[in-house]
Amino acid sequence: MKSIIPVILCFILSSCATTKLPTISQTSDSSEKTTYTEEEMKSQHPRLSLTSSGVQKIKSQLGSVPLFDKQLKEAKTLVDNAISKGIIVPIPKDMAGGYTHEVHKSNYKIMHKAGRLYQITGEEKYADYVKQMLMEYVVMYPTLPVHPTNRSYATGKIFWQCLNDANWMVFTSQAYDCIYDYLTVEDRSKLETNLFIPFANFLSEENPRFFNRIHNHSTWANAAVGMMALAMDNDTLLSKALYGLQNDGIDASEYDNDGGYIKTEGISTAGFLAQLDYSFSPDGYFAEGPYYLRYAIFPFLVFSHALHNNKPELDIFNYRDGILKKATNTLLQLADSQGRFFPINDAQKGMSYRSYELVDAVDLMYYADDSQDYLLDWAAKQNVVALNEAGFKIAKALASHEAAEPQKKSMLFRDGVEGDGGAVAVMRASNLELLFKFSTQGMGHGHFDRLSYSLYDDVGEIIQDYGAVRWVNVDQKGGGRYLPENKTFGKQSIAHNTIVVNQGSQYEGSVQKGESANPSLLYMDFDNDNVKIISAKDDNAYANTSLQKTLVLIDDKDLSGSLMIDISRINSTDQVSIDIPMWYLGQKMKTSFECQKDAQQLSALGETNGYQHIWKEASCKIDEDNYSFNWFGNEKFYTLHSTALAGDEIIMGRAGANDPNFNLRSDPVLIHRREGVQNATFINLIEAHGTYNRDTEVPLYPYSIIKKIELIIADENYTIFKFSSEKHEWEVMLANENNQKTATHNKVLDGKEYTWNGYYNLNKIKKD
Repeated sequence: MKSIIPVILCFILSSCATTKLPTISQTSDSSEKTTYTEEEMKSQHPRLSLTSSGVQKIKSQLGSVPLFDKQLKEAKTLVDNAISKGIIVPIPKDMAGGYTHEVHKSNYKIMHKAGRLYQITGEEKYADYVKQMLMEYVVMYPTLPVHPTNRSYATGKIFWQCLNDANWMVFTSQAYDCIYDYLTVEDRSKLETNLFIPFANFLSEENPRFFNRIHNHSTWANAAVGMMALAMDNDTLLSKALYGLQNDGIDASEYDNDGGYIKTEGISTAGFLAQLDYSFSPDGYFAEGPYYLRYAIFPFLVFSHALHNNKPELDIFNYRDGILKKATNTLLQLADSQGRFFPINDAQKGMSYRSYELVDAVDLMYYADDSQDYLLDWAAKQNVVALNEAGFKIAKALASHEAAEPQKKSMLFRDGVEGDGGAVAVMRASNLELLFKFSTQGMGHGHFDRLSYSLYDDVGEIIQDYGAVRWVNVDQKGGGRYLPENKTFGKQSIAHNTIVVNQGSQYEGSVQKGESANPSLLYMDFDNDNVKIISAKDDNAYANTSLQKTLVLIDDKDLSGSLMIDISRINSTDQVSIDIPMWYLGQKMKTSFECQKDAQQLSALGETNGYQHIWKEASCKIDEDNYSFNWFGNEKFYTLHSTALAGDEIIMGRAGANDPNFNLRSDPVLIHRREGVQNATFINLIEAHGTYNRDTEVPLYPYSIIKKIELIIADENYTIFKFSSEKHEWEVMLANENNQKTATHNKVLDGKEYTWNGYYNLNKIKKD
């Protein structure tokens, strides 16, 4: 009989009115045994990431699509090797990176490949391998308690957390779908009754906190239950996957500190469609950042592909104005010149567009809309495709495609469901990339780093964001879990290139307070090829204090390289202490000030808010109105030029204090401190200017051509400063409040008049 969809769903989501779930012969209780008629057993399989018609198309052209043929050959070698070693299904006991964890992870990935190989090659050994593996799990699973580690808010059974259990089901559902018609009626009944349905209920009904919220974990959970539901023709489970659990019995306050939970008029907003509604901004920016979207994009897209094949009336790839297409493009743009994702919020560095999730994403988005030709250039760089119809389609297109470097440009990506939660901006010059974050908190994975930036060249980081204090899937480091220093250092404001007031963290280090407000864009202009500028404000990060940061990227033939300028403004009703940290990567070369390292004893810079994890290596007072700091990194020379006040302090520090297990990298930092002020303006100019060839041992342009930076005017309305080389002088004029592009500005100081139109003006003067 038809399963009953709760009437309440149609009041929550208008799509209920047009959504017709598939009819199958079973009871409405998904925990009861599923029975089939012979006619029902003739249902169409595969139907998730492969279809019968798609398989026939692939088979008819094997040997003529080189990249796909290469992937098929590699998959056969991998799976054949696994088959030769036999099936191992150990009793779970280890954390991520441990033996049992890695074996079960390998099992679902091999089953996934084997199922596809069965469909494409027709060789029954692959179907039999999947069957025998599943029969081992169907014996073991009913005997399993929760995982013995019991160290997650949602502890799994096969793995230490439900998240990994959901991974297992997302991959295994596709394997099951591929061998569905190979199995007997009794085989299917046994697997569904004793393994798949109890597994799905465990992920959903028994773990509502995991299943029923807006979070990357829940995306995996919804996709896992939904894909297995489609493979089994199970309406009840599909309803849960799409619309969430309607009576989860959980108070919203339980989620406030953890982040990632939404309540609407007393009803939980959850399920896969809600993930699409609430996880992204209208520009496709994912609240938790690109590292986590890279992880979540896989379940988002593979489940959407399955819905596309089985529920075309949902028009899932055009849902919310094509949000998945936007999200994929946004994710690709949020990568540095090497294709590594900018480490926003909790992120492990080094993850790139070459990950398997992005391979599937690029393939599936091109499959959904082949007018997106830009995806072919990304696919060409990946040089890998998925073993499904999407991978076959893009591999076929690549055979005749003349690949070019993927186009990346300066872009602003709004944050917040309505696009009103601040933004993340990427600014690109000829040899620099600048990331500016003034977005929402980012839920539980967010850091307290509003108005922060990081700077990159063609090799990698110059001014870094630390990322997460974590070693993913490394057993020696907490089984891959977040380490304690992630909270006490990695998330704290001082660990970022932002503005820190009174040695405290923004929003008092509270996720709940951080979620309550966000910075706002004042103005931006990315249209000029030689100058790009953006300015944003945050009036809530610290009590009674307003922060503003303006960033500028300049390309000029009379500079030795691209130049970045950071203007930080602070206005407070109180006397405050201000720190401007710069987490540079490389080796100190030369400074304009004397600041010798303490050779006898190191001490921590503070006691809380991340300061306890910074060694104070040296400190000194500045006695001039500007200073410079020259360093070497990425085989290049860089120089910081900064404005100052006599009495300012420069602190040279390094991460690693109060770190008994050596969890932190020993990265250097320069902190510019000013104490006892209400209003302050800091200007940091960073010039990329030289290289060092280790083969010839010859440095080129190791010294900056900039000689001085001078602050001329800093008041409520305007900031005006200049910097100079031997041959030129550049005047920079900024509006601090008026964001009208047509506004005319005029300021007179010491008889000199500064006049300009719009947000800013850059005036270059050639010296006599």
